[in-house]
Parts: sequence; C-alpha cells; structure tokens
Amino acid sequence: MRILVVDDEDSILVPLEFLLKKAGHQVVLARTGEEALEALSRGTFDLMVLDLMLPGMDGFAVLERAKALSQRPKVLVLTARGREADRAKALALGAEAFMAKPFGIQDLLSQVEELAGGR
Repeated sequence: MRILVVDDEDSILVPLEFLLKKAGHQVVLARTGEEALEALSRGTFDLMVLDLMLPGMDGFAVLERAKALSQRPKVLVLTARGREADRAKALALGAEAFMAKPFGIQDLLSQVEELAGGR
C-alpha cells in the first residue's frame, strides 16, 4: 500500500515511516497541510495518516480539500486532539478512521491493515 503520513513532529514521522516500511508499505512524508495537498496532487495514495494539528493549514482543511480529489485516499486521523467533537468532525469530513495519540503500535498497524483490506 502507498501511504502518505502527514505530521509536523519528527518524533511521530520517523518511527511511523520505519514501522510502515517494515510492514511492506511505500511511505511518503509531509510536514504541513500544504505539503500533503501537493503530494496528493502529484500521486495516488491508498491511505493518508493525518494529524489535525499542523502548522498553517490544519488537518480539517486538508480533509475538506482532499474531498475534491478524484483519487482521494482513505484517511486515518492520528492526533492528540482526541475529543469527541474532533472525532465527529473528522469523520463527517470523510475520514474512515480516527485514533488519538498516544497510540499503541500494534493498534495502529492493525488499523492500517484493516483499511487496506477494504480497498
């Protein structure tokens, strides 16, 4: 699976990239909402792992703009904003799944595989 990981924290990006590559996935990294949209416009992804708290354009805006793409990937929101209202808004904007930080590695990998199976 080709996965776009969007987070501004290297402490999240680097381990996620390692884990997902180790699981056999192709991984592209973006640190801002703008970088995420640019990557989405240049290529096709099966999944986007998206943080909500990004510098500049936040994850909600990325979700909103990604809806217009003809080849929109499935979206797993992975964020420290774990409030019920944030979950509801992300799902209403088209995210397929929502996980709050901190997260378990096995839980994340299981969620990625579940989303991959529904492709």
